Amino acid sequence: MAYVDGFVLPVPRKNLRAYRRLATKAGRLWRKHGALAVVECVGEDLKVAKVVTFPRAARAKPGETVIFSWIVYKSRAQRDRVNAKVMKDPLIQSMMTMKPIFDSKRMVYGGFKVIVEG
Repeated sequence: MAYVDGFVLPVPRKNLRAYRRLATKAGRLWRKHGALAVVECVGEDLKVAKVVTFPRAARAKPGETVIFSWIVYKSRAQRDRVNAKVMKDPLIQSMMTMKPIFDSKRMVYGGFKVIVEG
């Protein structure tokens, strides 16, 4: 079964265009090093009653929306190899020194083993 890295992060609405450019570059980089797919989604229908919403989980502030994204790999071992290559790539180093366009300390992240696929 596949393996997925998942992310939820708050992004100021005024930075969505810059985030999209950054995410496009990052997606190409992850795929270059072996990721099967990279998906980036911006929140649209986020007001749901009686559950913990994505904005609440990411501690989104007024003027921010939430990005929900994931990267798909063949396996956890392949994910670890891909991420090691990405972290050595000069492009990721330049991206990490850019002016931040979101608060990475409020990003929710985890690695997930796929248990149902269909």
